[in-house]
Amino acid sequence: MLVAATTECFLDLSLTAAIDRLADLEFTNVELALFEDANQLKPSQILADVDQAIAVCRNSRRLDVVAFDVRILAEKEAHYEQFEAVCKMAKGAKVVTLTVPSAELGTPFNEEVEHLRRLVDIADRHGVRVGIKSQVGRLSADPDTVMVLCDNVKGLGLTLDPSHYIYGPHQGRPIDKILKYVYHVHLRDTNKKALQVRVGQGDVEYGKLMTQLQKLKYNRAYSVNIVEQPDVDHVGELRKLRLLLESML
Repeated sequence: MLVAATTECFLDLSLTAAIDRLADLEFTNVELALFEDANQLKPSQILADVDQAIAVCRNSRRLDVVAFDVRILAEKEAHYEQFEAVCKMAKGAKVVTLTVPSAELGTPFNEEVEHLRRLVDIADRHGVRVGIKSQVGRLSADPDTVMVLCDNVKGLGLTLDPSHYIYGPHQGRPIDKILKYVYHVHLRDTNKKALQVRVGQGDVEYGKLMTQLQKLKYNRAYSVNIVEQPDVDHVGELRKLRLLLESML
């Protein structure tokens, strides 16, 4: 198992600068946030030059790239073209796991199943696997819906962010039944009133979660995903969670 951090932690910086900051914090593994609405590495840029994107990924300073978090804004066929380009980049960079958002609440279930099946089929052709992200405001906010989606889309997994099951409309719901679908993990600390709080002041039981996943033979990354907040030592929080997780491995 590995401790990593996502470049989303420094989304206001360029990709290179974000990676440098995480390296300075002594992370050795990194997850790349490939968000079309941010300024690090956009899916549209990857489509325009896949080889260059692979080169960028391979030149990740002292850190090993362990996953991609993908947010594509293009619709219809353009969406799948960009996604396939990201899969080609993942194959070239030897990255196995991609995270994508599930649909917003209110999206017809069958429509989402067809969309996710197509993503999984594309990814499978390139030796990559897809996990939907736990996220308040989307279909994945409900553990029962996650289970049904993963059962209906062969090969689909979950990027588990337990914060979204502690804070939000489904808070307190057990997540044991969805742990078998976990492909990747995002971590911060949280409580019932706030999605992100200072490490140690929330309700995330890191040790219990890691033990449960270990029993299911989860052997991939735990990716720190802490964004900046006013009057909080951001760097200190990142370092604190890294050290805590490393002490538990």
